[in-house]
Amino acid sequence: MINISDIAQIRAYEPESIAQALRARTPGPALAAGEKMMIIAADHPARGALGAGADSFAMSNRKELLERCAEALKQPGVTGFLGTADVIEDLALIGALEGKHVYGSMNRAGVAGAAWEMDDRFNCYTPQGICEAHLDGGKSLLRINYTDPAIPSVLRNTALAVNELADHHKMMMIEPFVSNWHEGRIVNDLSTEAVIASMAIASGLGTTSAYTWLKIPCVPDMERVMSSTTLPTLILGGAVPQDPQAALSEWAKALELPGVYGIVAGRSMLFPADDDVAQAVRDAVSLL
Repeated sequence: MINISDIAQIRAYEPESIAQALRARTPGPALAAGEKMMIIAADHPARGALGAGADSFAMSNRKELLERCAEALKQPGVTGFLGTADVIEDLALIGALEGKHVYGSMNRAGVAGAAWEMDDRFNCYTPQGICEAHLDGGKSLLRINYTDPAIPSVLRNTALAVNELADHHKMMMIEPFVSNWHEGRIVNDLSTEAVIASMAIASGLGTTSAYTWLKIPCVPDMERVMSSTTLPTLILGGAVPQDPQAALSEWAKALELPGVYGIVAGRSMLFPADDDVAQAVRDAVSLL
């Protein structure tokens, strides 16, 4: 285990230490019957999405981001972490991923604000890389735009990743949205009908869905949403909420529904409005 201030030196002179840290990491325990998952996410920077709340560069200080991730991960009840290789490797080096399930983010080519944002190719973890890093699975952002010709290739790449991860008995976490261009930016359609449609498309990808999980936003009429799938589902924490208590209340209702197995939260946990990371995580864990 090393200090955050030593990471650059390790990367410069002992890069083999990264793979060693990942191999030596104590894995997370198998999910017990009835257990809910609390996963901290920090894959946003790799898409150029550095904002949280009112601060458009909240996640730009890597030392601070790692400290916040480590603080969140050490809270009782937190079961896992989701990120790109750079963040996962840093956290592995400082020992913050011990005993956690870890999931690699696979496609971040849809850079926030770019003209090609919808062309979200797989350019981060591959299924092979996930296996070699001893991770527990992968995550794909699947934004479906009915007018963008790039979407079929994203669908195909996601299906291929579903197949390959299933071959290794590893989870494929798909985060589907119906997304549209609006005044030069991508906006996700959070209507109940759009979420259900995106889930149906995501669920059918690949030659098996045995290891596919869904990661979806908390939207109106979650009972109807969850009646549309038999796949295990995680609730997406999303951006920093203006009313944290209202968000917690909605999460609590969703967690009572059959098929919902936990929460994946990033900015709302790492950059809460009151800046108390530990308390924000404890409040979310209490819902489980």
